[in-house]
Amino acid sequence: MMLQRLIRLAVSTGVIVLVLAVSDLADLGARLRGADLRWLGACVAGLGAITCLSALRWRWVARDLGLPLPYARSLREYFFATLVNQVVPGGIAGDVARTMRVTQPGDLRRAAQSVVIERATGQIATLMPMVLGLTASLAVPGGIAWPWWTGGALACLALLFCAACIVQSGRDDPDRRSFFAPLWTTVRTRRQIALAVLIAFLLNFSFYASARAVGTILPPAAYFTVIPLVLTSMMIPMSVGGWGWREGAAAALFPLAGATAAQGIAAGIAYGACMLVAALPALAFLVRSPAADPIIKPS
Repeated sequence: MMLQRLIRLAVSTGVIVLVLAVSDLADLGARLRGADLRWLGACVAGLGAITCLSALRWRWVARDLGLPLPYARSLREYFFATLVNQVVPGGIAGDVARTMRVTQPGDLRRAAQSVVIERATGQIATLMPMVLGLTASLAVPGGIAWPWWTGGALACLALLFCAACIVQSGRDDPDRRSFFAPLWTTVRTRRQIALAVLIAFLLNFSFYASARAVGTILPPAAYFTVIPLVLTSMMIPMSVGGWGWREGAAAALFPLAGATAAQGIAAGIAYGACMLVAALPALAFLVRSPAADPIIKPS
């Protein structure tokens, strides 16, 4: 486990060092030093709102699974998990921690289900606008000039996703199927769909705000294409808090939207710093012991 974390830390560090090595450091430094605090504040506010809404989504999922979880408790645990995911390689240590911290004696399964399904719902909410935005961008001329192979890559990803779903549905593993069975019920409820749309909007807005903070105004088409692609790169597990991959993706994609690689890297760094700041309320929440706020209150 420690070796895996060290490898992820090394990969994340190596990627960001490589990105910085090929960028315009003078321009990058000037943009970061002159960052607009108002837009940085908007980014932090957006990310904080996302955490609050994600905690609400987790509470709804847990309640649907029969696991009583007060919102105050889910909010505190979600902030704590977000902070841990920012500083521990891999991006899931915080989720493992919140699973263990809300587990009832002898009922690890439901706690794990609630966390896994909530995270899966969040990933779907991030990926769907990207797929829809890319499809629309490729179909409507006059927007971002994507490389010729983009359409083929998108089709291949769609086929791979369908194949994976078919393989999973065909596996004779009733226990595994029952574990993920509530996922479809969760993602298709109207309140979850509305929450997913709002969170996806705030995610894109937060990164847009970080770009504005360093002096970059992205075109409307980039809001539903470039930004989701940059955010998706943070899902790569070989990193710490998405560092390195996010900046690399932004450096590669921002030129497609009429910006420079240095502008993309600056936006990625500003976004990463805002993510850390937005997770700091976890320190205040940790002052209060979780034992003081039990999941199931005595009658």
